[in-house]
Amino acid sequence: MQHPLKIGISGATGFIGGHLVGHLKAAGHQPVLFVRDSTRVRNSFADSKVVIWDVTKGPPDFLSLEQLDGFVHLAGAPIAARWTRTRKKMIRDSRVLGTRYLVEAMRRCDNPPRVLICGSGIDYYGNQGDEILDESSPAGTGFLSEVCVEWEREAGKASELGVRVVCVRTGLVLSTEGGALVPMLIPFRLGLGGVLGTGEQYISWIHIRDHLRLLAFLLTSEGISGPVNATAPHPVTNRDFTKSLGNALGRPTFMKTPALLMRLLLGEMGDTLLLNGRRVVPAKALESGYRFEFETLKDALDNLFK
Repeated sequence: MQHPLKIGISGATGFIGGHLVGHLKAAGHQPVLFVRDSTRVRNSFADSKVVIWDVTKGPPDFLSLEQLDGFVHLAGAPIAARWTRTRKKMIRDSRVLGTRYLVEAMRRCDNPPRVLICGSGIDYYGNQGDEILDESSPAGTGFLSEVCVEWEREAGKASELGVRVVCVRTGLVLSTEGGALVPMLIPFRLGLGGVLGTGEQYISWIHIRDHLRLLAFLLTSEGISGPVNATAPHPVTNRDFTKSLGNALGRPTFMKTPALLMRLLLGEMGDTLLLNGRRVVPAKALESGYRFEFETLKDALDNLFK
């Protein structure tokens, strides 16, 4: 068994963060939870050390970072809400300022974490249609692309301190215990699920178990730095995703939601997240030796629903 690691996790009460705490504990590691509100820490994490940090208010106590083997920075305001000017500022500040503050605290450390795994998103690439995108592909345009570029730039500054920096560009994480899939299940189970817009836009997804395994893999893979796509090897169109999810649930998928209606209801957020496609492949993870447990959407959905 490898030596237990002491890993800081921001956003530790969120969907991914909470699962990662449990995953690392099960592997014998020692998570340190960086949270805004300690009352949200689950009873199952009661034996873990907790550090109070509001990412928009300033740096965490630098002493809380001393002697950590690594830090996984996942904190960020939810993006699945109508994008008012206030919401956009919250989305940006929680990511860009929060990461800047974290690196500021690391600068004060005598022994900063050896590796920083920083969250990012495949929204970095923007809408590039059906073009296959890997980590060498250029950034796109639009609000979320700009946020991701700034977010990764701030994280990259930790490399000046000798910290290995990895920016994980995450796709749609599939889980029945949180994330974007859960609200989809209600209409699908009612037989009201269907294609969004043309249905030709690509969805780049990853099973929650692969996402957690990949994060743990990156923590200990000394040769990996820079951007890493956290998506399964086979992205699918919205049309194929809809059909596969309907099949997994045993429900019809005859409905169709026109793009115009989605834009009216959800505005820029709906356009960016649901109607724009990103056909992203995990070139760097595969080249580095990571092996996906769930390579195809059918495998992933069968695991979740059967």
